[in-house]
Amino acid sequence: MITTLKRAAVVLAFSASAALAAGGAGHIEDVDFSFEGPFGTYDQNQLQRGLQVYTEVCSACHGLKFLPYRALGYEGGPHLPEEQVRAYAAQFEVFDPEIDDWRSATPTDYFAESGVENAPDLTLMAKARAGFHGPYGTGISQLFNGIGGPEYIASLLTGYTGSEREEAGAVLYGNDAFGGYLSMGPPLWGDDVEYADGTPATIEQQSEDVAAFLMWAAEPKMMARKQAGLTAVIFLTVLSVLLYLTNKRIWAPVKREAKEAYKKNNGKMPAE
Repeated sequence: MITTLKRAAVVLAFSASAALAAGGAGHIEDVDFSFEGPFGTYDQNQLQRGLQVYTEVCSACHGLKFLPYRALGYEGGPHLPEEQVRAYAAQFEVFDPEIDDWRSATPTDYFAESGVENAPDLTLMAKARAGFHGPYGTGISQLFNGIGGPEYIASLLTGYTGSEREEAGAVLYGNDAFGGYLSMGPPLWGDDVEYADGTPATIEQQSEDVAAFLMWAAEPKMMARKQAGLTAVIFLTVLSVLLYLTNKRIWAPVKREAKEAYKKNNGKMPAE
């Protein structure tokens, strides 16, 4: 039994070390995203810019297979008009088993999967990298400062050092946020896209925009959850006040009688 526990401890220690080597020990820059905090909301313009960066840069390799196109029209998200959602989806093709052929995507379809075998799907990437703000499990810090996933994505995209090395015939690229070398080369070079709203498309701007978009992709209903939570807090606060006042009103006559009896007995409790 002890030997088994020792082996398990060694495996866990090795796994933790491997996780750090895979990017957990890198330098992550804190970014003040608009959606952080209990009252934070997504910046609609930033999400639309992030969608553009994802579409024109990231989608060549990475997918969003858990996100439906119709979500682009959700209130609190990019909130594209219905006709724009249809037009955006129609740019892509999906395989329809019913007709055994490819057809243009519709809003009810989902984004494509990753086009490269070793390129991870990005739908839940922002949540998978949670934990930057404080230790795991301490929800208060993450409630006010954010979960840290978007910061990791933005830092990764801007953290390339320019150093390269070759291993097993593959070129690896140094990255401060990753904490070592990774196989993905720098995807952003500045002015990769031309924003419709005139925002300068610097590497930093693009990285923050696409990080915000990927946070929304992982939590498209975050604003609704925050509103529901705020409503619940207000309701519980009002209920607590009402219960307190009701309690005082119910027990007031009993306390009054007890005080009068106490005075009649010259400061002594009345005998039962």
